[in-house]
Amino acid sequence: MGPGGPHHLEGRFITDKPGFYCALGEALIGPGRWFGRGLDDLNDCLGGRRGVIGPFTWISHDADIARHALNFTVDHGRKLTYFEEAVQLLESRGVTVILR
Repeated sequence: MGPGGPHHLEGRFITDKPGFYCALGEALIGPGRWFGRGLDDLNDCLGGRRGVIGPFTWISHDADIARHALNFTVDHGRKLTYFEEAVQLLESRGVTVILR
């Protein structure tokens, strides 16, 4: 897929990290599609290797559910939750993130 969107993610289905990547893969590259299980895979997807290239808009519905499920920190020298790391990565790749 090329630029554009918007791509919609249903946050109410995200109860854990694998669920996040399943829902995100389907939102970005289509139903039944999956591109990985970590931030490095997400970065590759956003670089066009296996997914989409920005700019585009990503709308996360029921984002608080996903935020709660991904409310653990990763050791990247920062005090961000996993959810915040993912959002920051999306934004750094030209994605407009809308959390609802």
